[in-house]
Amino acid sequence: MSAYFIVRAEVGEADREAFDRWYETEHLPDAKEAFGIASAWRGWSDVTPGVHIAFYEFADVAAVHAMTESDAFKRMIAEFDRNWGDRVPRTREIIEVCQEI
Repeated sequence: MSAYFIVRAEVGEADREAFDRWYETEHLPDAKEAFGIASAWRGWSDVTPGVHIAFYEFADVAAVHAMTESDAFKRMIAEFDRNWGDRVPRTREIIEVCQEI
């Protein structure tokens, strides 16, 4: 079954507009191309202010793990850190779909 790589970022109000623009025009398109995935999407939490979540869909969990070991992934992390440093902390999750109806 498919699997998702999910990144949750906590963005301060002062950085939100620039982060949103950067993610829309640079980071999400670059990640989609670098990871060779079919789809990716993102959004802002309506419950917790400043929480941004990005979803990357992969064919299976093995493909997600292979991506996290790739040079492309390391480059994407470096680019994120170069732009946002410690101002935007983030966490990552790998979710394997176990049921779909």
